[in-house]
Parts: sequence; C-alpha cells; structure tokens
Amino acid sequence: MTDSVLGKLKRVEGQMRGVVSMYEEGRECLAVVQQIAAVRSALAGAAKDILTCESLRCAAHPSEHKKLGQTLKRLFEIE
Repeated sequence: MTDSVLGKLKRVEGQMRGVVSMYEEGRECLAVVQQIAAVRSALAGAAKDILTCESLRCAAHPSEHKKLGQTLKRLFEIE
C-alpha cells in the first residue's frame, strides 16, 4: 500500500467520524447526506488507486500470477 492511499483512507476515516458526529448532533439531513456523498467519493478514489496499484503489480510480475487475466477482471468488477 502506498503512502498516498493510506493518507486517503485516513482522511476518509476522519470524514466518517465527522458524519457520525453530525448525525448524533441532529444536524440537518441534507448536510449529513452531502458529507456521506463526499465520503463515498473519497472511498472511490482510494479504491481506484488500490486497483491501479494491484493491476500494475500483477502486470509487472506475471509469472507470480498464473491467472493474471482473471485477477485483473475480478479487480475491475469491484464496484
């Protein structure tokens, strides 16, 4: 895992704590939902980075991945 991915995941963790606090405080529903959308977007970015990293790793060492095509297909099917 790269430092940039770890940083993104830690930011998402902090955002989620903020969402929980907002919800516990009874903040406006729209504001909570907007923050959840931001968290989802940040998670999608982290997932893309992880998939890219794994794809590159598989492509760089195909002998270690006998089923490289299947592995890559599975990675990109994750939503």
